Amino acid sequence: MHILVVGAAGMLGRKLTRELVRNATLGGRRIEKLSLVDVVAPDRPGFAGETDLRAIDLSASGAATELVAGRPDVIFHLAAIVSGEAEADFEKGYRINLDGTRALLEAIRAEGAKNPYCPRVVFTSSIAVFGTPFPEVIGDDHVLTPLTSYGVQKAIGELLLADYSRRGFLDGVGVRLPTIVIRPGKPNKAASGFFSGILREPLAGQEAVLPVADTVRHWFASPRAAVGFLIHAATLDTAPLGIRRSLNMPGIAATVAEEIAALQRVAGEDAVALIRREPDPVIEKFVDGWPRAFNPERALALGFTADSSFDDIIRVYIEDEMGGERPRA
Repeated sequence: MHILVVGAAGMLGRKLTRELVRNATLGGRRIEKLSLVDVVAPDRPGFAGETDLRAIDLSASGAATELVAGRPDVIFHLAAIVSGEAEADFEKGYRINLDGTRALLEAIRAEGAKNPYCPRVVFTSSIAVFGTPFPEVIGDDHVLTPLTSYGVQKAIGELLLADYSRRGFLDGVGVRLPTIVIRPGKPNKAASGFFSGILREPLAGQEAVLPVADTVRHWFASPRAAVGFLIHAATLDTAPLGIRRSLNMPGIAATVAEEIAALQRVAGEDAVALIRREPDPVIEKFVDGWPRAFNPERALALGFTADSSFDDIIRVYIEDEMGGERPRA
């Protein structure tokens, strides 16, 4: 099996690559080649098979054609400009998030026109495809009403994935990721970054800024759960999906107050004391239009699973990013 990961240098791309290397198989088939691509060269994994590392912009002319020429069996399309940056830089957001996606799908179609070819394509979408008005708990049949450029770009990507799958050019699965917490490393430009920051920084003994009210409720999953979503999407039987190729992923609905309570239970009051409340009207406006909870019946029926509690999300971070050592209470 040949696997292509587009966006392999990002947080999820790195974690997905490590899991693929650790398992050495996908869906019962041995992985013989990994092609890892991003705008910066991904790190070389300790993989026994063939590895192809490239620094390439998917939206650049001819880039997608070059990547698909190797006819990967499974393509994970993770590359994207995050929400805050896509809103701040309109042209860049559409170039990367929409034009890059369209170029990839078109390259697959063109390759299949030469000789039959229909890879599994796992597309990372987002719950940002939903915007107000929506119910307190969003079901699988709720209409897409994105209120940000990022959400619009992801919604268009979903439609393209469904149409190219319907026409038999590829076998696509769209994974609408919850907000991923706790993200390791430095903050990115995502408007949702504070959800991780108010946990990650206090766990490291550093101060964190909370720009929204404690009552804000949102939908979350850990990076470990997200990698599980991607791998399951790459191996499941897509026949039950029909033409509805994108799925709401399972997760944990929690308020900011419940996040902080989980932090207190796992890491103690000293960690909570490092959170400084500093309202930000711009971020508050973003958050007002974000979904709060989901009933992901289709995904659950197809075998997708997520974290069991917010305490577990924090423990996953401690295990995966802090060597399993709990901070002192």
